[in-house]
Amino acid sequence: MKIEIFELERTLSLWENRVKYNLTESGIHPFTLNEVLSQDEIKELFSIRLGYGQSNGSEELRDAISQLYPGTDMDNVLVTNGSAEANFLAIWTYLEPEDELIYMLPNYMQIWGIARSFGINVKSFHLREELNWGPDLEQLKSLISPRTKMIAVCNPNNPTGAVLSEEEMNEIIRLAEQTDAWIYADEVYRGAEYEGKETPSFLGKYEKAIVCCGLSKAYALPGLRIGWLVGPKKSMEKAWAYHDYTSIGSGIISNRIATLVLRPEPRNKILNRNRRILIENLAAFQEWIGKHNSLFELIPPRGGGIVFPRYNVEINSTELATKLREEKSVYIAAGDLFGMDHYLRIGIGTEKDYFLTGLSLIDETLEEIKRG
Repeated sequence: MKIEIFELERTLSLWENRVKYNLTESGIHPFTLNEVLSQDEIKELFSIRLGYGQSNGSEELRDAISQLYPGTDMDNVLVTNGSAEANFLAIWTYLEPEDELIYMLPNYMQIWGIARSFGINVKSFHLREELNWGPDLEQLKSLISPRTKMIAVCNPNNPTGAVLSEEEMNEIIRLAEQTDAWIYADEVYRGAEYEGKETPSFLGKYEKAIVCCGLSKAYALPGLRIGWLVGPKKSMEKAWAYHDYTSIGSGIISNRIATLVLRPEPRNKILNRNRRILIENLAAFQEWIGKHNSLFELIPPRGGGIVFPRYNVEINSTELATKLREEKSVYIAAGDLFGMDHYLRIGIGTEKDYFLTGLSLIDETLEEIKRG
């Protein structure tokens, strides 16, 4: 097996901690423990004996996660080390070489690379800018074949911030039913919608739906490295057996913290705080691009921690990102990393002053480019 280089993560790993202004962050400004736990709860953590925990996730955490998905219980849940491990396990567990995966693009490209490295035939259907980043369902329909074993979506989407409508979700389900295919839904931005209404999950709408989520994005707790898969019980048992060959289990302290923050009251406080940051920074970003007249085009995101504007300057997106990083110590993700030149992925979940300073440095570079 030969893996493909995961260009986005490799590039982020190289540079995100070596610049003054990292505007590639796709999550939201992270919490400290003091901000999400009481002093008694923090004190309790010091009494936990640091042994191995339950390898598929503590019972209390799996129960807390199952409360987010009506009709499930703890046996429908597998806890993983971040949503990245959940993605890996889903592809490794449910697909075989030469199976067919139909993958939504643009997207976080981890699943794309994993599947191709496993010898899976990956086809793609697209979100279209002319449809306000809605899915090209006719394209998806044309790709379905008897060998289609999985349709994978990201909803809310990374990088566009688009959210599927109920009608679009139902059509994707109808198409999956034709070949008894799995629907795999990356829902890590569920809870980070700007209008406050939580995106419906694919889970519960279709018998062969498996969803991935975690605490890194909508919850602003990436350092806990807690993700999860939720799906039919037998499918979770199978994935758990594969999990025995990867990280075996997640950290016992992270399991306890995750259980505490997923209780209804702290969960609501966390999501409300994060929405306030996103709404405020999105408004500031829209005001910023408004000052640039026709230089940028943006379909405003409906959820998630990022914007994906198109720019109208004759410079390649990787060249522009490199120029900003080297000359201004500002780091943004080039559209090339998603196969889409002349787009930029910019994180809007950071502290506002930090975000605005980064934008002002981008202004300087744009003026330099204009002057030639």
